[in-house]
Amino acid sequence: MKIIIVEDEIRIREGLAKLIANLDGGYEVVGEAENGLSGLELIRSAHPDIVITDIKMPDMDGLEMLETMQKEEIYAKVIVLSAYSEFEYARQAMRMGVKEYLLKPIVIGDISDALRRVEEEIHAEKRKTGGLLGSAEQIFEAILLGTLTADKTLENRLEQVYQIPSDSLYYGICLYLGQNFEKKCHEAGEEMKRLLAERGNTDYIFLELEREKMLAVLVYRDAKIEGLERWVQYWLLQDRSRKINGAVGYIGAMRLEDIKSGLGTLFKYMDWNISLGDGVMISYPKITKLQTGLCIYPLELEKQMKLAVCAGEKERIQKCMSEFAGYFAGGEVYRPDEIKECHVRFLWAMINTAKEVGILDHKSLEQQKLLEQIMGARTAEELACVENDLIEELSPEREDVSHLTVKRVKSMVQEFYQSGITLEEIAKKLNLTPEYLGTVFHRETGVTFSSYIKNFRITKAKELLIGTSLRQYEIAEKTGYTDAKYFSRVFKEVTGQLPAEYRKTHR
Repeated sequence: MKIIIVEDEIRIREGLAKLIANLDGGYEVVGEAENGLSGLELIRSAHPDIVITDIKMPDMDGLEMLETMQKEEIYAKVIVLSAYSEFEYARQAMRMGVKEYLLKPIVIGDISDALRRVEEEIHAEKRKTGGLLGSAEQIFEAILLGTLTADKTLENRLEQVYQIPSDSLYYGICLYLGQNFEKKCHEAGEEMKRLLAERGNTDYIFLELEREKMLAVLVYRDAKIEGLERWVQYWLLQDRSRKINGAVGYIGAMRLEDIKSGLGTLFKYMDWNISLGDGVMISYPKITKLQTGLCIYPLELEKQMKLAVCAGEKERIQKCMSEFAGYFAGGEVYRPDEIKECHVRFLWAMINTAKEVGILDHKSLEQQKLLEQIMGARTAEELACVENDLIEELSPEREDVSHLTVKRVKSMVQEFYQSGITLEEIAKKLNLTPEYLGTVFHRETGVTFSSYIKNFRITKAKELLIGTSLRQYEIAEKTGYTDAKYFSRVFKEVTGQLPAEYRKTHR
């Protein structure tokens, strides 16, 4: 694997080169560059298998470099590094086909895993191409992968060996199967082939595109080609008894040299299934002329969701999520990328609120993976899966310890925290000495009782600041503080913000 590193920070660049050299004897760093301009020159001359690039660099940044590589049809695999965790950078990189996006500081295991995944993908693509002596399907897969150029020589070879006329026009039918591609692929493929056989007098190339999670059919000869689009709309979409499930796309009249760009364009539009639903075929270029509305969800939905999260009620949260999802299925047509960006904003508001009130373990939540799932979704069903998985991560009733005494202490804190209950009062109720109870509590939970009850009260205060309009002194009283100024001081000590500042940030 020939690798080029494009990174403006010399210590990171040289450190990565040394790390990669020690990881695997099959990796070779063939060049290093400090910005996108010099990186492009290296890439053009060295023809690397993998490019590791930063985003923010002088002269030309990583995204500009990737755009130029796409225009010049340079098909090296790319791993993006960035100290910037903003969604926009990740989203743009993913739109350009980048699957590996790592945040600085780089962890050795992360870069090792990313290189391994990219290497496996490269080897899989090479196995698929099989050269010109393979099947017709292998040749068309190689065209789509960019490892084989569609030219006159190839047209002639297809005609001589496979009897595909050199002047053929190709019509593309695509079926997106999503995350369960491997499970659905065989059954859906057999059904599509059976339908094409019923149509009669149709010659086609059938492709299983695992990377795109799609089945594609390239029809190049058909007795009733003018009716092919209507046939697809009916048999694959309207007749649901046919067991064909998934987003369906169509593109017509492509020359051999247009297949890669034509199907690639159709693939990008397959996420319009999110906007149109399963009953509508995505036909290119017709889809580009569709009129859409302004995609803005009511902020009241977000407010109600935050209140439900503060209350820790999963059923209410689920109801809010259903109302949110239903907003985009109400008859108005919106751009799918805008729908997905609305999901990012809504779900991140939910995540931040859940983190603040302590019902979500944000350390175990893979936010980058979650973002990739949302922005890479092509169906409403995939977006719903992300929402449901996130709700399952919420743990309003999480219990971290098993000691019965500690459970009883926590129960009493829950019941009496508003009255300013102390360790001594709880110990008396449990007929224990405060010293013994404090020792047991600290051993089981890892924190002192005073720290636990302080954090518990501040968490309740956060819920009230986000979920109500109570004044500061009222919140202080409801969380066991008789002095509003002292409450404010403790709140800032724990959160880094005064109560008013915290409310403004999260409301």
